[in-house]
Amino acid sequence: MNGRSMLNRLLLAISGLVLLGGGLLIFTAGIDFYRRLHVSPPVGWPLTTRNGVLLSNADRIRWSDQGWRWPTVIAGLTLATVLALLWLLAQLSRRRPASVHLNGTPPPDGVELRDPALSDAVADEARALPGIDRASAHMTGRPAHPRLDVALTLTDHGAPAPVLQALCRGPVAHARESTGLTDLSARVHRRQRRVE
Repeated sequence: MNGRSMLNRLLLAISGLVLLGGGLLIFTAGIDFYRRLHVSPPVGWPLTTRNGVLLSNADRIRWSDQGWRWPTVIAGLTLATVLALLWLLAQLSRRRPASVHLNGTPPPDGVELRDPALSDAVADEARALPGIDRASAHMTGRPAHPRLDVALTLTDHGAPAPVLQALCRGPVAHARESTGLTDLSARVHRRQRRVE
């Protein structure tokens, strides 16, 4: 899982918990939960009865004579709104293509190949080459001009030049032929072997 999806899941989980907690608080007050079960709510707990309020008059006017109150509230709400909009825009922008249109023709007339399928096929074929210990691949670039990024870990006897030639003649060339993207560029990264 990449950092972006981890952050999305974390923010969604926090938002969901806050909304769930608020909804349960209002629900328990609406059904008069505490009175029906003869349970006393925690001290200072808001909305304990049907006619209860979230903020009492004393809570609402506590800071009203302070000059910094409204600018602080407005600044906080503005910041929360801007952060939510930036998060939404980040979700809408794709940093890499999700799919490749075979022979450049988009569906419904053409065939669409999803990024994981192409990336996995290139990585599997690269791992079978001599001199390569581990390989991974993924698509980057814009959807109109995708690029194949390949990360390799060489074996102890793997020489970079022959491995790179075999990679270009094998998996990268096959990806270009199978997708019909003759201008598909490829970038290869060499990872260091971990010493265990």
